Order: sequence, then C-alpha cells, then structure tokens
Amino acid sequence: MTVSEEHLVPYGLTCEMLDEPLGLDEPAPRLSWKLRSGVRGDAQTAYRITVALTEDDLDTGRLLWDTGRRAGEDALLVPYDGPPLQSSTRYHWRVAVWDARGEQTAHAGSWFETGLLHPGDWKAAWIARDPESAPAQDPPQDEDRTERTRHLLPCAHLRRDFTVASPLVRARAYVSARGLYELRINGRRVGDAELAPGWTEYRHRVLYQTYDVGDLLREGANTVGAVLADGWWSGFVGFDSRRAALHYGDAPQVIVQLLLDFADGSRRWVASDGSWREHPGPIRYADLLMGEFVDARDDLPGWDEPGYDDSAWSPVVVAGTDTAVLEAAPDRSVRVLEDLPAQAVRRRPDGRFIVDLGQNMVGRVSLTVRGARAGQRIRLRHAEMLTGDGELYLDNLRTAEATDFYVAAGRPVEVFEPRFTFHGFRYVEVAGYPGDLRPDDVTGRVLHSDTPWTGEFTCSDETVNKLHDNIRWGQRGNFVSIPTDCPQRDERLGWLADAQVFLPTACRNADVSAFFARWMRDVVDAQHPDGAFGDVVPELCMLREGAPAWGDGGVIIPWTLYRVYGDRRVLERSYPAMKAWVDHVHRHNPDLVWRRRTGNHYGDWLQVNAETPRDLLATAYFARSAELVARTAAVLGEGADAARYEALHAAVRDAFIDAFVDVDDGSVAGGTQTGYLLALAFGLLPPRTVPAAVARLAADIEAHDRHLTTGFVGVSLLCPVLAEHGRPDLAYALLHQDTYPSWCYSIRHGATTIWERWDGWTEEGGFQSPAMNSFNHYSLGSVGEWLYGGVAGIGQHPDSVAYRDLLLKPTVGGRLTSAHARQETARGTVECGWSLDPGGLRVDAVVPPGARAALVLPTAAPGDVREGGEPVSGRDDIEVVARTGHALTVRLGSGRYRFTAPPPAPVAPSSPSTVLLQDSPTP
Repeated sequence: MTVSEEHLVPYGLTCEMLDEPLGLDEPAPRLSWKLRSGVRGDAQTAYRITVALTEDDLDTGRLLWDTGRRAGEDALLVPYDGPPLQSSTRYHWRVAVWDARGEQTAHAGSWFETGLLHPGDWKAAWIARDPESAPAQDPPQDEDRTERTRHLLPCAHLRRDFTVASPLVRARAYVSARGLYELRINGRRVGDAELAPGWTEYRHRVLYQTYDVGDLLREGANTVGAVLADGWWSGFVGFDSRRAALHYGDAPQVIVQLLLDFADGSRRWVASDGSWREHPGPIRYADLLMGEFVDARDDLPGWDEPGYDDSAWSPVVVAGTDTAVLEAAPDRSVRVLEDLPAQAVRRRPDGRFIVDLGQNMVGRVSLTVRGARAGQRIRLRHAEMLTGDGELYLDNLRTAEATDFYVAAGRPVEVFEPRFTFHGFRYVEVAGYPGDLRPDDVTGRVLHSDTPWTGEFTCSDETVNKLHDNIRWGQRGNFVSIPTDCPQRDERLGWLADAQVFLPTACRNADVSAFFARWMRDVVDAQHPDGAFGDVVPELCMLREGAPAWGDGGVIIPWTLYRVYGDRRVLERSYPAMKAWVDHVHRHNPDLVWRRRTGNHYGDWLQVNAETPRDLLATAYFARSAELVARTAAVLGEGADAARYEALHAAVRDAFIDAFVDVDDGSVAGGTQTGYLLALAFGLLPPRTVPAAVARLAADIEAHDRHLTTGFVGVSLLCPVLAEHGRPDLAYALLHQDTYPSWCYSIRHGATTIWERWDGWTEEGGFQSPAMNSFNHYSLGSVGEWLYGGVAGIGQHPDSVAYRDLLLKPTVGGRLTSAHARQETARGTVECGWSLDPGGLRVDAVVPPGARAALVLPTAAPGDVREGGEPVSGRDDIEVVARTGHALTVRLGSGRYRFTAPPPAPVAPSSPSTVLLQDSPTP
C-alpha cells in the first residue's frame, strides 16, 4: 500500500526483534513495528495484524490469525496468538494502522519462518572425525609449533553425496556444531555467519542456524560438506592454562540436516549420520586464541562437489543423537561487517613487514600472496600497540599467541584468510613474504555480532567525536557472540559487571535487544543452586559466586532491556533468578550490610588515586538490586513480591545510611567519587543531605584538579550525576580533560578504542603491567550514554518504557557550540540537538508517533522562546509546562520541532542542585 509520507506509516517490522528471521523456535513470536508521519501530533489509535501462509492468502483473506481492529497506541512485541505454528514453515504477516484521526492510512508486511519446533523434527546425529582412523599428516615445521599448539589437531572436512531426483520448491539447512563449522554445498559456502554457531552455556543449549539453500541445490548429483574446528568447545578459552577440552569436550562435532520440499508436495531429509566421510585438509589447526595454520599444499580441490573421489577418506564417528540441547539461534550471527585497508607498510631490516591498519580492530587479515614458491612459509603476528623501536608489543597477550601461518601452494597469486580464529589488533607483522608487501595486499576484516547500528552522535568538538567513535569500536570488538572483554589476550570472557555498566551505552549505539536477551538465558542457566550469579557467563572458569556489581548484572541487565526495548518476556524469564540472587545476598547478610559471601570482591575495579570501601559499594548494589526486583515484580503483577522487596530495599537503604553516611554533614564513608556517585545515583541519601553530598563530590573532583578517580563501577555515573545535580560544568570539565587520568588522555596518545585501564600507557611509566593491560575494552566507555542522554539530551522519564515518555534535556556547556544525537528507538526515530551562536540557542527535536515528550530548553529568557518563528505561548500544539529563571519546559506530541531562544545564563558552580526528573511533571 503506497501512501504519502504525510500519513502515518509503519516501518521496521520485526519478529522477535529480528528482521525477517529464518528459523525461529519460539512458539509465540512477538511482532513489532515502528511509526513515522509527516503530521505533527499524529499517533496510532488502532492496528490490525493478519497472518497467513502466503502473501496471496493475506490479499484474499485466507488467514491463520487476525487480531481484528485493536484500539491502542502500542506497536511493540505483540505476541502471536493464532493456531499452533508448524515446524519449518514460513508465515507472512501484515500490520495495518489507523492514525490520530481514526483513519486507516497504511499497511506493511514481512515474514518469519519457524525452525525445528519439536524434538522429533531432528533426524540427524552428531558426527565427528575418528582420530584413530584418520590418515596421518606431516606435522607443521617444528619452529611453528609451541608447547600450546603442539597437540592441536587438523580441522576435519566432512562430506556426503546425495541425489535430488525431482524439482525442488524449497530447501533448508539446519546446522550446528560443538565447536565451529563452515557448511558447503556443491562447491559454495552456505551463508555468511562466522564463528558459528556461537558460544553459549553448552551444557544447557547449543544454537543452530537455518539457511535457505534452494539456490545451491540442483536436480541430479549434489554434495553437502562441512569444515569443523575446535572453537570454544575444545580449544583454548579464557585465561585458564588448560584447553577447554577439560571444560566441554575433547573434539568438535557437527550436526547437519537438509530439508528438501519438492514440487509434487513430497518432503525429504538429508541428515548427518554414519554414511558421511571425513579427512583432514589444509587447516593444520585453528584455535581462537592461538591462531590458525594453513598449508595450501594440502588443499582438497573439489572435495565439496559431486564426483569427488573420497575412497581414501575415513568413515565419521557418530558421536550421539542428543538433540534436545539444540535451540534455534534467537539473535544475529557474527559476520564480517567492515573491511579496513592497510594505512601503512614498513619494512624492517631483516625483511619483515609491519602493517598498520590505522584502527584497533577485532577480526582477521586477508593477505594476498604473489610469487611465493610452493612450501614458502609466511607468518602473521598481531598486536594492538608498537614498542618504542617500532616492533609489535606482544607482552599483554599473555598466553594467547595470536599467530597465523600460511604455507604457499606455489600459485602465482594466493589469498590467505583464516576462517576459525580471530584476533584483537591494529598492527600485523608479516614475516617470510616473497618480495615487497604493498598496502593493498593486506585488508583487515572486522568481525562482530551483527547488532544493527541505531544511534548517531556528533558535536562541535572533534576530540569528543573521537571519544564516541572509540566507544563504538570498543563495542564492535567486544560483542563477538557474547559481550566479552579483552579480545586480544587469553580472556575474552562474558563479565557481568562490564556488561551491565556498558549496556545503556550499547543500547544507544546499536540494537542489542536480541543479543542480550539471548545471553541473559545463559546467565540464568549458569546461576548457582544457592541463587548466586557468577562473575562470567558462560561459566567455564571463575567458578565462584559473583562479586558485588558483577553478580548484580543478572538483575540490572534484564531490567535495562525492559526499559529500553519493552521486552517483558526477558523479565518474565529472568525474574525467578533475579529474586534468587537478592535472596542469596540477604540470606548471608541479615544485618543488610553486604560483607559476607562477596565472591572475589573487585570493588570499584581499576579506580585510580582512590579506594572506595568495598562494603559500601556492595551494600549500594544490594539496595539497587532489591529495588529493581521490586519494580520487576510490580510490572509482572506479583504484588506480594513487590511489597516484600520494596520493604527490603527500604531496609537496606536505611542500613546503608546508618553504616556509611554522616547525616549531619552529608559525608559518605571513604570520601571517594564512586562512593558519592553510588549514594546519589541509587537514591541512598536522606534528601536533606543531598546538597552537601554533591558539594563534597564536587570538592573531591576539584581537589584532584578536575580529574576522575572512578573505576569500572563508578565511571558511568560520573557525568550524569554531576549534571543532574547542578554541576554540568564539572561534567564537561571531566569530559574535556586530556591529562591523566581521563578519557581524552588516551585519545591524545593515539587511541582508537577504549582502554581497559586509565594507565594502560602513560608518558611517565610507559606500558602498564602486561598481566592485565588491554587496549580494547568497553567498560570505561560507559560515558557514551551521557553523550546521547546528557549532552544531546535524549532521555526518557523514569516511569517510561521503550521511549514512550521522552525527556529531552540538552545540556549546553563545556567547549561545545553544538551537539546532536539521533536514535532509532523501539518506537521510531528520536532526535535531539542544539547549537549555540551569538544570535542565541537553537534546539531541534524529533518525536515519533506513539511517543510524547517533555522538552527542557535551557535559556536565560524563557518568555522569549519561539518555535518555527512563532512564540511558544498560545500555540495549540505545544503546551508550556513550567517556567523557571533558567529553563522553559514544554510538552510535545509527535513531530519535528525547531526552537530558538536566548542563550542560557552561565551556571554558578555553587547553585543548588536541580533534578528535572523530580521537579517536572510526567509528560
């Protein structure tokens, strides 16, 4: 249906937060759409969803499900409630909408397809190579093997021929591995998923992917094949010196099932079983931490095509038929999402080359090799930084070797690109390369989970823009199947505290709804029987109860996903575990000050020039988790639980005040920035002490010459708390600070990502201890949320869900003369930005249909505000809510707005705090 952009239009249709998902096993998938309109004040007043097997059925009314015309504004996560869905079936759906005038204006359509919904749908078996019957290969050259790589085995190639006897109308492949796989059909790779199927709590679930393979099959002879690597299942994982074989399994396995639908209505399965054959190939080993070794002389030309002679291959081993562990992947796969050309190539005196990609990235290199003789060995080593003499800085990799080898086949031009490893690096050392290495011979291939970018931020200060860019690159590099840390060294674990402090920023930058909802299922499954969450998930090391702020991630993350995306289901699935965590802490700390059962208490990890009392931090998080469990209970209609946890929260708050707050002078025990930030941000102070606490926080920042001292836990709260309590001047001072410690210090010294620690490298001390020194992390980049929500001003009211009730509050200040942010929220596009010049202040805002906004305009003359050139007073479409001496608050419906006003008056550092969220009415 084609309509004018002046009408209400649905767009961005998703099913289970995915665009046209192929292979869902959710029995009641939820349907969503966004809205746009060129009519100011427009809104959806009703909708109708129809579901059918084909688009023609939708047109002719042969429907499986029809909601009828439903009154309401909501367009989020409407659960399918029709007849039970069938396995391996595509469903087409359409949504029609009615606008604010009650007129039907448009409809839009999409589809989703189910996977294997029932245990009996799996016909395939897990298969693997037989290490006893596999023909021996000559080992790689001795100098290439280290003690860690000595026992890594070749990647198995597995194949089977089959015949398609009649015309196909549809074909699907359902594939998974305990390990990593690459599926191939008739000489072509299937799909573009990398590192598939991804890393999960393997003891509870292994994901499978679904592919449309109809274009790859043909009548007559066909071949299906798979390459199988260790991956997280049986390779090196984490910083445990053992191989993960001691955690999961000792060798990888794959499961493949093809579904063939024929024109005559018949159906056939082609499944992995004992008829398949296997053989090692050119990949001598592939490990996520150690790297990949490929000997191109051992290529198997045509192995994945019909007619190949596999008589010398060995039968596979059937490793099991336990398919209950398999679940359809509910989020997008890891993919190659960007290519980076080499920026510079420097030849070293001994013939090695150092390649600079210009950006610290995560992924691998594609290397073009020209004129190599057969057997010529080329080595690639990867590093984030260079030493003072221009060599790779490798010490911080710890036991991760991050080294790839390629042995040339002797062809005129060859291309080497590893397939089953990834590295964190900016620089690549290439040794053994024939002739001169040119920049266009080297390309960095950026890998990360495909979480679509949804946010943009820009301002007048290029250093702040660079900070935002570095934050995004940190998110790219550490969202690889799970939210990890440190993609270069022997770690790459899913730390809960890192994830929970950065999640608000991650949600601004990208759509991480499905990514985090899937990971939360692993977090819940990994919970200990006594209710403790762990520090990391999947939990294969750090096998102890989670520390304060770490274990609390199991409560904070699902609540944040609900607030940002409206995902009630993630709350429902997490709620018992959230309660169990708070009960665990309470049970061991009946006096309500959290000092016992604190796991490996990290405190405010990597704080500098400060030591926040650990029991203060723990008790603050105890209160916060109890509060969020109470709020979750209220959302889910669990009234008795809500009352119980509200009472617990109040009691923990009182205990916090008694133990850590001097109510006479507003001081907080320890006197650190993080201590004050936690008390203020989590509402743990008596109201009358708040101004004094803010003053003490400000005094500490001034005493440190306007530098921060916060670590992982406190850093995300720093700028928001200062700005909300009347000190945006200090928030901006910290944002712009470029001497150590600060965000901009690393930028001044060439950083292209966020560093793990403030002192990862300093002018005085050089590199920090290699025992823990990553130059690509995201935790300290959690200030990114304030760039969107504070600087540009896109926020939502405390009681709002999924940006229904917007709170637009741009913060004019610092060295900035302009700032602008755009977010594609669950409801549609939201924008807010400002610019300041001698003529005054301009503020732009966009509110999507279905949302409403309170906009706070900072100006010294609220009575002189104009919109679209007209005075605001007397306008029917803009309601003036409040005027103060320094701001005008207006209520807006949907639409695009441009306000002009006299500039704001300078904020006096000693002015009393003004918290808009408390003073302004709900939009």
